Amino acid sequence: MTTTRRPLGPADPPGRSGPAGSPDQAGLPGPAGPSTVPAVGSPGADAARLPGRSLLRIGPVSLLIRRRAVLVAAALTVLLLLAVVLSLSLGTPYVAPADVLRALSGAGTPYDLVVFDLRLPRVVLAAVAGAAFGVAGTLIQSVARNPLASPDVIGITQGAGLAATVALTSGMAAVLVAPTALVGGLLAAVLLFALGARHGLAAQRFVLAGVAVAFGFRALTEVVMLTADPIDGLRAQIWLIGTLAGKGWTEAAWIAGTLLVLLPVLAWAGWALNSTALDDDTARGVGLRPVARRIGLAGTGVLVAAMVTAQVGAVDFVALVAPQVARRLVRAERPPLVCAALLGALLLVLADLAGRRLFAPTQIPAGVLTAAIGGPYLIFLLLRGRRRSS
Repeated sequence: MTTTRRPLGPADPPGRSGPAGSPDQAGLPGPAGPSTVPAVGSPGADAARLPGRSLLRIGPVSLLIRRRAVLVAAALTVLLLLAVVLSLSLGTPYVAPADVLRALSGAGTPYDLVVFDLRLPRVVLAAVAGAAFGVAGTLIQSVARNPLASPDVIGITQGAGLAATVALTSGMAAVLVAPTALVGGLLAAVLLFALGARHGLAAQRFVLAGVAVAFGFRALTEVVMLTADPIDGLRAQIWLIGTLAGKGWTEAAWIAGTLLVLLPVLAWAGWALNSTALDDDTARGVGLRPVARRIGLAGTGVLVAAMVTAQVGAVDFVALVAPQVARRLVRAERPPLVCAALLGALLLVLADLAGRRLFAPTQIPAGVLTAAIGGPYLIFLLLRGRRRSS
């Protein structure tokens, strides 16, 4: 079949006489000069379709970046660095921030022992543990589609706490407490998946199963503490509250090592979280496997939560607060993974600093301060949900 091309007439501007999809309409120069219409798939076209986002191309790889998320992450990074310097500075003896920076740069100061040996290990542990709590909370809340879901709500923390309590009250060596707590947290996760995995790990069933697991393990923990020696029971109680005192590089290395090993999985999770808001039929319609994704995301979240809880104890509410505050700062439809990690690190560093200095020389466990932050925030979420429903 032949195609007849009509003559160029007054209604046809120069450079637009070809059929649709010809080089002239693709934006190539014609008699009247280059076209100002961006080509389909170009950065300008993508930015026009998605305001507030920019397309970053590195070779064959294209990344769509939310500009506000980048700004929030940069601001949280600056605040975290300031909090770290402040935490290294305040204490007895006081170290001026300039001396802290000189010590960290390796210039050599009289305060190197205080900065490097006494304070830096605890501050690094607070930052790494807070970031891990933020990551775990983001993954679990995104899967559950519930801002109240976190490791301390769905039973992971309680499972680790029960195992640690048994270890501390049975005369087990101190070096075995953290591995035992990790096993307890993972067993709680297995029980949670066994109860909540029916019907494709549905969000409501997952949360309800987690609450039931949390209450059951908490009751067993109380029974163990009541039947234990009072001194051992007190040690277990301190662990359950969550404290960073007496901990440092070893615990930080375990948590950071876990995050590094899971880094490829976390990179995938940051991309896969975009589909968690879709219902199952829509997700399958675009070629996704929603059940497998939810199990992968939730499994990664509970593994990170179990590891960090085993190392620093039951520091509650960081995993609950950080993702939702980060989501509101970014104004996104889901918690952003990187911003939640930075905010979790900032919260725990500040909570540990406040616990060390507010009632000095008495130290308050970081878990008490995070509970003081998380309790009112939980009430705020409940009241906000009530106003929306009304």
